[in-house]
Amino acid sequence: MTSPRLILGSTSSYRAELLRRVYPEFEQRAPGTDESAQPGEAPADRALRLAIAKAEAAGAGQTDALVIGSDQVAELYGAVLDKPGVAERARAQLAASSGQEVHFHTAVCLFDTRDGVRYFHVDHTRVQFRVLNETEIARYVARENPLDCAGSFKCEGLGISLFERIDNEDPTALIGLPLIGLTRLLREAGVSVP
Repeated sequence: MTSPRLILGSTSSYRAELLRRVYPEFEQRAPGTDESAQPGEAPADRALRLAIAKAEAAGAGQTDALVIGSDQVAELYGAVLDKPGVAERARAQLAASSGQEVHFHTAVCLFDTRDGVRYFHVDHTRVQFRVLNETEIARYVARENPLDCAGSFKCEGLGISLFERIDNEDPTALIGLPLIGLTRLLREAGVSVP
């Protein structure tokens, strides 16, 4: 029996690079999912809802694939730190995070289009930011341009210099795709990894 095709329901280069570590051949599809928050939705619930929605959207019309959807929501004192989009907002997010603990909820859903089963996992990461001054923040944003990243940083790059510590179970989760959880889901779906 052949393995099903694997589809990553994301156009993120960060997620694709991570997935290649454990599964080198896959397709990428843009899920086109509305990522708006729902009223009263907890950050972890939002991440999971969006991961499921992305997997289902990218898997629409497929009958022989495993489809991965993933989403990350950053939270500072209950407030969501969305992708900043512009440098001014990135600088403001980093100033607010300075000296604080920011929580990242990274969800992954594996949707089996052969039988409609959805497997999912949510990783929780705590990041303690060091105290940052305006010059450091401006220099970081200008150098890394983290405008498409929840929380306004790239931990796989210079963003690591902004932290005092990271507490989590899966170091890949903070980049956007928790590989420990994903490989467990793949095995549950019958895929041999490694």
